Amino acid sequence: MAEEQGFVIRDRRAGGGTEPPPVAASTAHSSTSGETSQPESSQSVPLPPVTFSSFVISLGSSSLMLMGEQLDPQQPSMPMNLPQAKEIIDLLSVLEEKTKGNLTPDEQTVLRDMLYALRMKYVTLASPK
Repeated sequence: MAEEQGFVIRDRRAGGGTEPPPVAASTAHSSTSGETSQPESSQSVPLPPVTFSSFVISLGSSSLMLMGEQLDPQQPSMPMNLPQAKEIIDLLSVLEEKTKGNLTPDEQTVLRDMLYALRMKYVTLASPK
């Protein structure tokens, strides 16, 4: 019989260097009463729910950072990576095409405006000077 191999899940989104030890996916956490325990978060502020608009804004922000924008002055700027920024823009373009007719007017506006801003910035940076 083949031996089961576990994998490690690490969430680095909100890490400030105080990351708990990795948890193997094949191990279950339970208390002595049989209830499953939830890992305690280092943040006391709950995160807002993920919506289509917040997803688009998150991808757009990533693309902007890859094009040299420094969105948070407290964070170090990322090196420019235009091919990766273009990949995110292309991904948002696919989302626009595949969700046509299925978005609320607000979601459609967020996606359209984000794509316009990203495309204009990309063209400005990618064009020869």
